Amino acid sequence: MSKKVAVIGAGLTGLTTAYYLKKKGIDVQVFEKSDRVGGVIQTVEKDGFMYENGPSTGVLGHPEAAALIEELGDACELEIADEDAKFRWIWKGDRWHALPSGLMGGIKTPLFSWYDKFRILGEPFRKPGTDPNESLAGLVRRRMGESFLKYAVDPFILGIYSGDPEKLVTKYALPKLYNLEQKYGSFIGGSIKKSKEPKTDWDKKATREVFSMKGGLKSLINALADSIGEERITLNQTDLQIVHSKGKYQISNKSNQFKEFDQVISTVGGYALRTLFPFLPSAEIEKIEAMPYAKVVQVSVGYNKWNGIPIKAFGGLIPFHENRDILGVLFLSTFLKNRAPKGGALLSTFLGGVRKPQMVDLTDDEIVALVEKEMKSMLGLTKWQPDLLVINRYQHAIPQYGKESADRLKAIEKMESTYAGLLLGGNIRGGIGMADRIRQGRMLAETIE
Repeated sequence: MSKKVAVIGAGLTGLTTAYYLKKKGIDVQVFEKSDRVGGVIQTVEKDGFMYENGPSTGVLGHPEAAALIEELGDACELEIADEDAKFRWIWKGDRWHALPSGLMGGIKTPLFSWYDKFRILGEPFRKPGTDPNESLAGLVRRRMGESFLKYAVDPFILGIYSGDPEKLVTKYALPKLYNLEQKYGSFIGGSIKKSKEPKTDWDKKATREVFSMKGGLKSLINALADSIGEERITLNQTDLQIVHSKGKYQISNKSNQFKEFDQVISTVGGYALRTLFPFLPSAEIEKIEAMPYAKVVQVSVGYNKWNGIPIKAFGGLIPFHENRDILGVLFLSTFLKNRAPKGGALLSTFLGGVRKPQMVDLTDDEIVALVEKEMKSMLGLTKWQPDLLVINRYQHAIPQYGKESADRLKAIEKMESTYAGLLLGGNIRGGIGMADRIRQGRMLAETIE
């Protein structure tokens, strides 16, 4: 008899999992609480603009991401960001500065102190840390110095996690960085040695390029959904509950009783597990619920005719130390095609984060006033009056992999070993980027025979 597998959640992780399960010939059914697939990914086209509600880009950080897009073929077409995406701006004082990428740029930049510039010469010779729960801030101070933390790592973390480097644990939040120190003893030396190591054709697919899809990220979502098949995706399941009985899993809602499943794969956020899986031990669920999420406001702003400073870069990030009202801004129409009318601009601005969660509770008028003030001040706008303005609030935008991560991962492992056929995925582990989600989805599917 064919094994029946249920996937909970039709975001990128869930769809990728279902895609590979179907490819293996496994009977899979996807259950989604909303009325559409894609989770936080949603492309919108309006008045000549194409913007994203949710993530705007991904990074080809794992081979699995490139491989999936290749497999989908003509159903979706990869769009690699233009060369301008290689430039990143950091705000300091009253102006933008380019984030340096080379030795001479690092010496000349006003972002870092002269003390730390000289101190960085000794970075390859410092001993690796011994605390697996060392915060990212602690690691950077120890190896690179305070100014590197404030004006390179802190804005970088705001851009990825909307988080606080004092609370994020490097081992879990940035495992590649952690492993550079642990394996090679140094960031600088490790990066050089790693770049010289031979790569397989599979490894070479992870180009680290910034990407979207032609037609927006919805093209990837639609291609996955079409490949899985409409009959295998059930939407509007707002009151799902999963029961474990005699080695099987029964999924039900108020109006229907679905057939039993041999295995269930969850890809939902940690805050939703308790309601979905009432049979899971409360003590273990609490360890997953202990993981905080950043609250973020995203404001998409479009101009038919851009009247600010030239924005030839990926975007600008604002260190928390600068005490501004926004976290950063992406210049999407600069490095992605057909995002705004010719001569215009599409920008995505972010507020809130772990250290300013109250921003998500501001009224629309208050949010617009803050964005207007900051964009006039920082981007040289002579007049406001955008042709597109869309506000999105996310109460559970980005999970924060902090010191509670070890207990959370142990709890997941314990529940999976206790309940045969249950797999807990999603952003509760395995990374937060699009490539991380695709990689996890493929790995989840591969565990099922």
